[in-house]
Amino acid sequence: MPLALLALAIGAFGIGTTEFVIMGLLPEVASDYGVSIPTAGFLVTGYALGVMFGAPLMTVLGTKVPRKRMLMLLMGLFIVGNLLSALAPAFSVMLIGRVVASLAHGAFFGIGSVVAAGLVAPHKRAGAIAMMFTGLTVANVVGVPLGTLVGQSAGWRVTFALVAALGVLGLAGVAKLVPDVPKPEGVRLRHELAAFKNAQVLLAMAMTVLGFGGVFAAITYIAPMMTHVTGFADGSVTWLLVLFGLGMVGGNLVGGRFADRSLMPMLYVSLGALAVVLALFTLTAHNKVTAAGTIVLIGALGFATVPPLQKRVLDHAHGAPTLASAVNIGAFNLGNALSAWLGGVVISAGFGYTAPNWVGAALAAAALVLALVSAALERRDDASGAVVAGSAAGEQRTAVTH
Repeated sequence: MPLALLALAIGAFGIGTTEFVIMGLLPEVASDYGVSIPTAGFLVTGYALGVMFGAPLMTVLGTKVPRKRMLMLLMGLFIVGNLLSALAPAFSVMLIGRVVASLAHGAFFGIGSVVAAGLVAPHKRAGAIAMMFTGLTVANVVGVPLGTLVGQSAGWRVTFALVAALGVLGLAGVAKLVPDVPKPEGVRLRHELAAFKNAQVLLAMAMTVLGFGGVFAAITYIAPMMTHVTGFADGSVTWLLVLFGLGMVGGNLVGGRFADRSLMPMLYVSLGALAVVLALFTLTAHNKVTAAGTIVLIGALGFATVPPLQKRVLDHAHGAPTLASAVNIGAFNLGNALSAWLGGVVISAGFGYTAPNWVGAALAAAALVLALVSAALERRDDASGAVVAGSAAGEQRTAVTH
């Protein structure tokens, strides 16, 4: 079991590296292709949209394919997309490569979450999901900073070639270590689609869009913000991304641990604190020490929401969670795309490189409101269920008496 989770984490490491490394290389890519930084930001938006649409598409196409084999096919697609990005002669071709690689992202994490949760006892599911996502967070400590360093010194094309090599390693890990998990009998596509009738599933996905979108509003433009506003040198972006990654690792593990104990309070604390920290980042970005500390907090608070939100979707999707799990990964990236676009809009409008922080704070605050609404609806439903059960029991006692 631990080896299977390790294999999933290896694949997550490669995917996490390609998703986040572009943020530290936006100035270099924009310069090489002769486009503006907001235009280069479409490499983030395009990837995120590819995940959003690719997650359900690839999951549906893989409904008749064993989960292990589907994970291997997805890693193959990931390799092709990154090689295309590395060799792209024009910005449009690189954008296509990013989209191709992104098609593997959502389905890999969605199917992988189901596989990981199925390998452990029910009360340890969030922890198992967090273990897989550890590969994604560690990528931000190791893969992304090294990729940024390589891209700034040897060229960003070398970075994407190395990311493709990580995909090969991930493919080998899945092939070797992940067991052949049989699909549940009798589960069809209509059962998977039925999960989307559940209001709690939809609310969890909306929280995902807004909550993690708040993180990306700030982090997408971290390189120009730190160099133009804070006064860091270009080379400092590497270790700033390490700090962000360390925050993500810690937040992911804490979120996974406490989500198995008290899921909704974990969401209240993380989303509320995230909104406050993002708002303060507008001020702390003007000082090197406070900016660095804020970046750690954004990573920690943002990723503390990932295991509980993913587990909430799995819990409420009941016996057919695969498609809902994959769509929720797409929801993370819909938030990324939305916030990256909104961040580019406020920068282009002349509000400065710190303006996306206010966008992020508003998104995180909206996610907190949805979390409170979700809990209120759940309490109402539980109360209604208790009343119905009590009424039924009373009728049964009356019938026995007579």
